[in-house]
Amino acid sequence: MANVIWISGGACNGNTHSFLNAEEPTVVDLVTDFGINILFHESAAPTYGEQSKKLFHDVIAGRIALDLLVCEGTVITGPNGTGRYNMLLGRPHKDWIKELAAVAGVVVAVGQCASWGGLPATPPNPSGSMGLQYKRNERGGWLGADFKAKSGLPVINISGCPAHPDWISQILVAVATGRVGDIQLDQFQRPLTFFKSFTQTGCTRNQYFEWKSSVEEFGQGTRKGCLFYEKGCRGSMTHSSCNRILWNRQSSKTRSGHPCHGCTEPAWPFYDLAPGTVFKSQKVMGVIPQDVPEGTDPLSYTLHAAAARAAAPQWAKEDMFVV
Repeated sequence: MANVIWISGGACNGNTHSFLNAEEPTVVDLVTDFGINILFHESAAPTYGEQSKKLFHDVIAGRIALDLLVCEGTVITGPNGTGRYNMLLGRPHKDWIKELAAVAGVVVAVGQCASWGGLPATPPNPSGSMGLQYKRNERGGWLGADFKAKSGLPVINISGCPAHPDWISQILVAVATGRVGDIQLDQFQRPLTFFKSFTQTGCTRNQYFEWKSSVEEFGQGTRKGCLFYEKGCRGSMTHSSCNRILWNRQSSKTRSGHPCHGCTEPAWPFYDLAPGTVFKSQKVMGVIPQDVPEGTDPLSYTLHAAAARAAAPQWAKEDMFVV
């Protein structure tokens, strides 16, 4: 049995929708087969109001054990540090977070916003939003850089907009089955099992990436060419398993012809959504990609790309489907 509180902050609740669509295991399986006891969740638990307030106070006082605190959405500190832009049960949400985190065995930030701050933390950030232990790509956040839960782990960041349901449910299972010690984290505190490889791993257009053959316009994304060179795809520099663990067991952004926009990375949204930076690859002098696959540099990559493009076979330039 693992007691879980899932608390929502400044976000769209997309991670709740993702979690409720989990398939292997389902949310019902988590409760009936793995002993997940959802003490509080605004969409999936029966208590609210005074019952929930009493529950929170009992947990903070140690009368009820809290094995896992799951936070979705940003911690809102505005206006002027009061947190009163986001109230929960008569108190600023941020105050509940700090007190519950102090007694939790494990603390998990689910989604881009809870992990790094996401869209709400993009300048000018009038809500004073931040992640639990990061503010964009700066370590610190609401709980501070040195925070560790009772398990000894820092905040586990399951980033993404939203996070894949399997990423969430597997961490819940690890906590419920006593395997917290098996969770390995990367430098941004993401579980390595989901975030060590790149989104590009398993992309169905890798052969086009290899020969540097690009799409010219949207709509060609599932038929010919790679989305990296012109449409801003960040699959080769974004850590996620989106093309290894498919969404709905069917597809992913890149498989459906949509560029990966890097939503699992701390710096997302990149370039703070400045005009001309969305769905468009940024280039130096109109030729050299400004952002290149991890482990290389723009000049070396440009030389490699030119050689690959010159040697590309004819099929790499053609539509893969014949009508």
